[in-house]
This record gives sequence, C-alpha cells and structure tokens, in this order.
Amino acid sequence: METFVALLRGINVGGHHKVPMAELRTEFEKMGYSKVITLLNSGNIIFKAASEDEYKLQDEIFSNISKAFGFEIPTTVIKAKQILNLTADNPFSNESLHNNIRFYATFLNNSSKSQIPLPWQSEDGAYRIIYHQGRIICSVLDLSVSKTPEAMGILQSFYGKKITTRNWNTVVRVENKLASLK
Repeated sequence: METFVALLRGINVGGHHKVPMAELRTEFEKMGYSKVITLLNSGNIIFKAASEDEYKLQDEIFSNISKAFGFEIPTTVIKAKQILNLTADNPFSNESLHNNIRFYATFLNNSSKSQIPLPWQSEDGAYRIIYHQGRIICSVLDLSVSKTPEAMGILQSFYGKKITTRNWNTVVRVENKLASLK
C-alpha cells in the first residue's frame, strides 16, 4: 500500500460546491482506500491505495466523487513522497516572507509540456514562478506590488486549467501529517 495525497479544486469556496469532509472521507473508503485523512476544509486528502498509478487513482477519484456530490470536482493525486521531497527541498528557503508575500505550490493534473525559463517574473514583478519539478510548481506573490494579481491566469496560460494551488502553509500541514504517520 502506497500513501497518496488527493488535492481537490474549487470546493467549499464562498459557499459554493459544498463537500463535507466526513462525507468525502466515506466516499474514499467506499472506493477501497484506507487510512483516509482529510485536512482543512479545502479538499486535501491523505490515503493509502493498493495501486501505484497516481493517474489511474486520479481518474477514479474524479469520476466517483463527482457522481457522489453531483458536480465535477477536479482532482489531482500526488504520491506522498513527492510532497515530502518538496518540503525537504523547500524552494522558498531563499525567499523573504512578510505580510504582503505569499508562497504557493501548484499541482498539475498531468505532466507539463511548458518550458518557461525559471525563475520567471511577471512584468510588474508581483508574481514569480521559482520552481518546477515534475508535476509541482512553486511561486511567490507580492501583494504590495499589485492588489489584483492574475497569478492563476498566468499559471493556466503556461500549464493549462488542470491545476490546483495551495498556500505553502497548507502544504507544510500536509507534510506534517504525513510525517506523523510514519
């Protein structure tokens, strides 16, 4: 059994697409996954599966939970060891964090064909992409430069719409939970 992290996009945001975590956990268990843990209310699920094929799991979870909740729920599945490697590498270690700076990790639904040179920076300097390894991209957003950043639009123009983004603090919480399971 391998440990995975499923990241759901666009649930429980602004009162739309409500997905109770207890019901989500039950749906994962119905699919035969074990040791299912949900973190926060934004669709971060740690689980164990017999399959090692994250793409197969991703498709199965997308299909089943979309049917169960009555609307499409874009799903990305990443092997737990990739999250642990990401946090160990910490792409943000040379970045300064303050009130206007946000660190983000974006997870791709599939392998990216985009070959933008890194680090990449928006014209106004408000948004930088600093890391891309496999299906994970890390970026820095400076709200002091622009109050209405187009970060998601920029990411989608490079990598497509099948992505989901988490604040770095959320990624660290997932990593802490994964580390406690060992």
